This record gives sequence, C-alpha cells and structure tokens, in this order.
Amino acid sequence: MCQHQPQCPSADSADREAAHPVAHHPEQGWSLLCNGVLLFEDTGELLPDGQIIAPHRPLDAGNIATAA
Repeated sequence: MCQHQPQCPSADSADREAAHPVAHHPEQGWSLLCNGVLLFEDTGELLPDGQIIAPHRPLDAGNIATAA
C-alpha cells in the first residue's frame, strides 16, 4: 500500500503510527495512514484487519487540571 521511500511501517508493526497520513480530518478526530490504519485523536486505532487498539495516550501529570 505504501509508496514512500523508505517504506512506512506496516499495520502490524509496533511503530505503525509513524506511517504517513493520506487523509486527515481533525474536525472528526481521525486520520488514515498509508498503511491502512485509522488513527483516532484519543490514540485509539482501527487496523485494516478490523482489530481495535484501545487508546494508549500516556497520562502526563503536568497537564492534568484540578478544580479549585
């Protein structure tokens, strides 16, 4: 599927999120990568084979707001 040189990581590799986006829709919260992965804003993924990868955004204590 990918025609980049060097080729982007495949959908089943650990670094699949490093593939180039071919469609980007921030208003809808998703991007389609050239390896066929749908990458969602919350870091969840839908792989071409239908497998779902749960969101895995790291929690950064410096960005958490608390009520006063």
